[in-house]
Amino acid sequence: MNPILIAAVFGFLAVSLGAFGAHALKPYLDDYAKGIWQTAVFYHFIHALALLAVGIFAKVKPELKANFICFSFTAGILLFSGSLYLLALTDLKWLGMVTPLGGLAFLTGWGMLAWKSTRT
Repeated sequence: MNPILIAAVFGFLAVSLGAFGAHALKPYLDDYAKGIWQTAVFYHFIHALALLAVGIFAKVKPELKANFICFSFTAGILLFSGSLYLLALTDLKWLGMVTPLGGLAFLTGWGMLAWKSTRT
C-alpha cells in the first residue's frame, strides 16, 4: 500500500468533487444537499491530507507499519464521504446509515495513529 499515492488520488478527487459541487451541481442541489456535499468534501480532503501525513511519517519511521491506518482512512473516505455524496445527489435516506461506519473508520485510523505514534 502506497499511502502517498492514495493521498494524491484522494486529494485530486476532493478538489475535483468540490469544484464539481460548487459549479456544475449548483443549480441542481438545494441548500440542504449543498451542505451535505460540502461536509463530504471537507472530510474527504482532511483525510486525504491525513493519508499524506501518515505516508510521510511511515517513510521517516518504517516501523510504524501504517497499512491499517491507511486502510482505515481510505475506508472512512469511501464510506463517510461517499455516502454523503450519494445522499446529496439521490436523497436516499438509507445512505445515512452508512455514514457513521465511515466515521468509525476515521476514528479507528486516528486512534491507531495515536497508539502507533507512542510505540515507535
